[in-house]
Amino acid sequence: MKLKLMHFNELRHFIQRLLDWSHWPHYLFYFPLMIPWLAYYVRSRSLWFFTPSNPTLAFGGFEGEGKRQMYDQLPAEYCPKSLFIKPFMSLGQVLTKLEVAGFTYPFIVKPDVGMKGILFRKIENELQLRQYHIQMPADYIIQEFLDLPLEVSVFYCRKPFEKHGKITALIQKNLLEVCGDGVTNLSDLILQQPIASRWVKKSSINLDRQLGIVLKKGERYCLSHVANLFHGAQFKDLKHLIDDQLTELFDRISRQNHFYYGRYDIKCNSVEEMKEGQNFYILEFNGAGSVPNHIYAGKYSLLSAYREILTHWRWLYDISQYNHENGFPRWSLKKGHYFLKNSKKHFKVLKKLDKELILS
Repeated sequence: MKLKLMHFNELRHFIQRLLDWSHWPHYLFYFPLMIPWLAYYVRSRSLWFFTPSNPTLAFGGFEGEGKRQMYDQLPAEYCPKSLFIKPFMSLGQVLTKLEVAGFTYPFIVKPDVGMKGILFRKIENELQLRQYHIQMPADYIIQEFLDLPLEVSVFYCRKPFEKHGKITALIQKNLLEVCGDGVTNLSDLILQQPIASRWVKKSSINLDRQLGIVLKKGERYCLSHVANLFHGAQFKDLKHLIDDQLTELFDRISRQNHFYYGRYDIKCNSVEEMKEGQNFYILEFNGAGSVPNHIYAGKYSLLSAYREILTHWRWLYDISQYNHENGFPRWSLKKGHYFLKNSKKHFKVLKKLDKELILS
């Protein structure tokens, strides 16, 4: 019976992916947008026209920028407590740093240079930390686990010659969860939810010990703490909550360090408290490579999603062009090629390890 249900869910998911553009592969979805992107290459006479968009981020924050670089530029009160770990450190040194900084389990670990939740793990004990540290080949971050009820994304754009920017999108990101009914075990709850079933099948997260548990009626179980589409998160449009107070907050944060274009990912208690500058933390800031994730919030047709992307690309080009003309040069072809080549190599190693690393 379970096997038939799994096959049915997989077939249903395949049909859904075929009919719903939001499930299309990345290359297929972006193929029609190649011409306008190439037009920016021609107009700027540069492959890396976007690099001056955020001058204080490597490669403009398009890809391969480090989170430490970003945290160093943000107001300290809005950054989660973090430790930056080198792979050559002994486990004893790491444990000492944890003790001195006052960390307790659980906490989060993730690569300093990462993407799409690769090698993001919630560490529950010293054994899991040991397994992660021994196998991790690159710099990584230990970060406090923020048990706040809401995760949101704020897409912010500002022309360098203007004092005030624009928040073009505000979305709520709901983590991949299943809800108990007091009868069905976790394994069957996962099988009944196509997105959850697909994610668990491809994930390296070890759920074997939990699959037999029966959740109480209404009890929720979080399968992934990574709030992106790849990990099954669902997005809700909160555009109606954007106002001058929220815009002024991100104007103030962004003006400090030449942040002009990108998406803030945030944990908060509520949007209302965040507007007051209270009880929120910036998990990271994605620059020129930011995807306008609000197109996946359920209110966009394929054409309107394309229009939204093109609108944001125009922001990106105009900001980059202005900065280029005012003292922030574009990266040279050689410098950008070398950086991107190393970035791809780095992510290839991390992706492979992400599939293999199963914590006890």
